[in-house]
Amino acid sequence: MWNYHNPVAIQAGSGSLAQLPGLLKGKRALLITFPQAASLGMEARIAELLGTQLAGIENAVQPNPDVSWLAAMYERVWRDYTDVDCIVAFGGGSVIDCAKAMLSKTPSGRFDELLSHLRDAAPLSGIGAKTLIAIPTTAGTGSEVTPWATIWDAAAGNKYSLHQDWTWPLAAIIDPQLMLSLPQDMTLASGLDALSHALESIWNVNRNPVSASLAATAARSIIDTLPALLHHPRDLLLRERMAVAALQAGLAFSNTKTALAHSLSYDITLHHGVTHGIACSFSLPRVMALAFGNAADVDALLLKIFDAVDAQEAVDNLSGFLERLGVSTDPADYGVADAWDALVQRALQGPRGRNFIAAAKDTSNTLHAIHP
Repeated sequence: MWNYHNPVAIQAGSGSLAQLPGLLKGKRALLITFPQAASLGMEARIAELLGTQLAGIENAVQPNPDVSWLAAMYERVWRDYTDVDCIVAFGGGSVIDCAKAMLSKTPSGRFDELLSHLRDAAPLSGIGAKTLIAIPTTAGTGSEVTPWATIWDAAAGNKYSLHQDWTWPLAAIIDPQLMLSLPQDMTLASGLDALSHALESIWNVNRNPVSASLAATAARSIIDTLPALLHHPRDLLLRERMAVAALQAGLAFSNTKTALAHSLSYDITLHHGVTHGIACSFSLPRVMALAFGNAADVDALLLKIFDAVDAQEAVDNLSGFLERLGVSTDPADYGVADAWDALVQRALQGPRGRNFIAAAKDTSNTLHAIHP
């Protein structure tokens, strides 16, 4: 038996941003966005759309939301916008994750109580929580259709995952017009993040027929579309294809969660500064080599996605795809060659690593097979 569940209402297609006022149903909203949104004219566009429905703007979101600056924003939001019911997150995954951290009301309105929940699983009530409408400006995060937010604590060397029933977005707007100005490096990183979501949903112990179908379609579309998009970044049709593929990947891992490659990526991002989309994608060929031979349905999907007759050809095709995009698959190029065994060991023991279908195999064999 299996179950597929996703409660997010999705508005998608070119020009779908215009649906935002209707989704608010007359309520006022706080906009959370990235600093460059103003210079790109996006803040003004949303302000014009919402008129008096716009209660305020928080536009100081930085990459990889960290507790060092989230605290001040959180306490400002719950001091100045207590009566605002909805947050509109407009940006990439960092913006949407940041907005999710703003949703939960602590008794005192202080961030340290939320941090206690993240660090020590202290109880967190959903009473008074705000709702979220997520509008991604990248094609890759998946955060617009999942309940999870990745919160970083660089000073302590930690990464936390926020997940509550009320951190599911109420709605998501997927408008490829908003992605036309995305720089090439962010187009690449977000696209590979989406590919990672898709593949990790397939070689996952929590997969189901719906998630696997969405993931396989997404992976094939990304492989076909991303190289062309990097050469033609202003092509709206290509942007739309990538947006749909990233959405499908998000819908897939919203039910499975991610697996070993993402588990590996967190240390690499935290300690080596590697962009998330690259950090979780460069190891995909090595992880896929381990995934083969554990489940016939997974093997069949992977062979079909990579037009391969056997596992080795599939791995080679994925490696070649990444390398043609300028992404090395060698851990040494990310400064982790000497620590690779320890990283894999730790990643396999983490909650995401345990989702990998080969995680239960003998660890020494796993480490040897995945070694550079």
